[in-house]
Amino acid sequence: MFPRTPPVTLALILINVAMFYLERSTHGAILYPLALWPLGPRFEPWQLLTYGFLHDWTGYGHIFFNMFAVWIFGSQLERFWGRSRYLSFYLAAIVSAGLAQLVVTTLLGQQFETVGASGGIFGLLLGYAMFFPRQRVLVFFVLPMPAWAFVTLYGATELYMGVTGTQAGVAHFAHLGGMLGGWLMILWWRRRRDPPDPTPTDILR
Repeated sequence: MFPRTPPVTLALILINVAMFYLERSTHGAILYPLALWPLGPRFEPWQLLTYGFLHDWTGYGHIFFNMFAVWIFGSQLERFWGRSRYLSFYLAAIVSAGLAQLVVTTLLGQQFETVGASGGIFGLLLGYAMFFPRQRVLVFFVLPMPAWAFVTLYGATELYMGVTGTQAGVAHFAHLGGMLGGWLMILWWRRRRDPPDPTPTDILR
């Protein structure tokens, strides 16, 4: 029996699903004000946050796998950190991923929009690997791998794909930006000497 989904994770999933169906009902018209556009006449500051709640509205695969990842990794991290810390971490990863994407699109002169929660999810992956390094992750639902190894391999793959231009149309450097934002957030917490978190074993019991 699955444990109840914690409230912030549930809210994030519901907001993403609601925005997805709003995209479909408007045939993608809301992408113009809310997707992340390169620096220029279409760019607005709020897009650094709103793009993370939009997905490819022409199919269900993009949002399904993203929300599945939010549910799997986000639920455990919310129980571990608490609501406010978890939400601030997720949103920081979204924004840092967006900033990384702006840098890349500016340097390469690209003009396409960016959507998706992947930046926040890669932040969650980084946080999960740091606090639950030995927890097993099923790669492709088959191959068990420690979380630290899975995230390290995934990050290296994203870097390789970004540098080589493999899998065009995927914002690989935004994914890495989400990881970087997550790491910086954890570093900031540690520098502030926030009260220590519960141990992972307490959460997994």
